[in-house]
Amino acid sequence: MNIKVLGPGCAKCSEVERIVREAVAESGKAVEVEKVTDMQEFMKYGVFSTPAVVVDEEVKAMGKVPSKKDVLGWING
Repeated sequence: MNIKVLGPGCAKCSEVERIVREAVAESGKAVEVEKVTDMQEFMKYGVFSTPAVVVDEEVKAMGKVPSKKDVLGWING
């Protein structure tokens, strides 16, 4: 599984990355977490509002900070 956190590096983007990494650690599953700051990559996913979370190439959240419960649901889903 691969989770990408898309964002230019703002405070909310950093918060999302922290939440995702905590959820991955709690899940105990093998999940690769990537931080993506390239605007061209955002466009590939149709993301115009950050932060955004992409799980296995599917946009799960855009323009908001998901809860750890949300992220765990995506990981365990």
